[in-house]
Amino acid sequence: MKLWDKGIPTDKKTDIFTVGNDRELDLVLAQYDVIGSIAHAKMLCRVGLLSKEETGELVIVLNKILSQIKDGNFTIEDTFEDVHSKVEYLLIEKLGDTGKKIHVARSRNDQVLTDVHLYLKAEILTIKAQVKELFDLLITLSKQFQNILLPGYTHFQVAMPSSFGMWFSAYAETLIDDVSLLNAALAVADQNPLGSAAGYGSSFPIDRTFTTEEMGFATLKYNSVAAQMSRGKVEKTTAFAMASVAGTLSKLSMDVCLYLSQNFNFISLPQHLTTGSSIMPHKKNPDIFELIRGKCNKIQALPYELTLITNNLPSGYHRDFQLLKEGLFPALQTLKSCLEMAVYSIREIKVNENILDDKKYDYLFTVDALNELVRSGVPFRDAYKIVGGQVDNGTFVSPKATKHTHEGSINNLCLDEIVAKMDRTLL
Repeated sequence: MKLWDKGIPTDKKTDIFTVGNDRELDLVLAQYDVIGSIAHAKMLCRVGLLSKEETGELVIVLNKILSQIKDGNFTIEDTFEDVHSKVEYLLIEKLGDTGKKIHVARSRNDQVLTDVHLYLKAEILTIKAQVKELFDLLITLSKQFQNILLPGYTHFQVAMPSSFGMWFSAYAETLIDDVSLLNAALAVADQNPLGSAAGYGSSFPIDRTFTTEEMGFATLKYNSVAAQMSRGKVEKTTAFAMASVAGTLSKLSMDVCLYLSQNFNFISLPQHLTTGSSIMPHKKNPDIFELIRGKCNKIQALPYELTLITNNLPSGYHRDFQLLKEGLFPALQTLKSCLEMAVYSIREIKVNENILDDKKYDYLFTVDALNELVRSGVPFRDAYKIVGGQVDNGTFVSPKATKHTHEGSINNLCLDEIVAKMDRTLL
């Protein structure tokens, strides 16, 4: 069944090529297509284009279809082009002519727009909740290990003292920036495009404010052409926000892989969170974090893939937009699984409490020693030369202690302030 079928048969090769894997991907959108159809039917009744009896019948059947979808019993067979045609077929099968009226004042164009907006809105909210879960874990670990020192590096060279508290809370605060971008994507998704039809509105006296409220959108995408132009934009905006989260996870995973190596030995993981080698019996490989790193690096390429698909397209619908689902929908599931596994694994990290016993880390404290000379009245440039000379001639004695008091420093992590910032950002 094709909603645009005029009784003229189409070539089978054309069908296969143009439909692609839309049926499989549309299963993700199925519940949102039904939610949109329920709101649309109620609106048609409100403006007098459907009777109360017809609307009641449509809503009953649509809710039954929704239950089927949620129970995993909904399929889109090869005889249907997409989710829209399958849902309409079921309505006509059950209700006859009443089912044929559901498409009044809308197009597949604003149907899929509405489906995608509702879907992305739900997915973004889920990702925000997962990010908050990871944030809470990192803050907990930061408090637990805030006094255990950790070498800080620049240029892969021993630099200045850090701590596990600083390391964990650094990633926690970075997640706040990611939530800000997720909020921006949510604001773009949380606009109702239904009623824009093929992109130029309808001559029927529809009530778009009603469907906006019915479906729980924050606002309406008022201009019909602007609503159409949100196709591609909402996907790309979401992809950029996802890439931000993925970038944080990828960098964190790289740190974990580095710190787990025998050369560093800063942290360890229990055996059930590592894998082995087929020939080296001693190996405990951090495959979980390597895969998070790789998967998240792949997600960071997604915004550019979507940009290239949509770049320089004029206003109006183009079939190119169909290809956006292929990259975006699986990437959403990948990001959620990476967040889930990050929380699952980081919860069991064990930290090495005696890292700085190694003599090579004595030089972490040269800046602290220099600053103490400055406090005693020695000019900074002279103090710098004094400590540098001690390092060169082997007479430097490390204080192995820190007195950092400014906000966000090793001895003043401002964890309560970071938590408050996240709480404000999540609102």
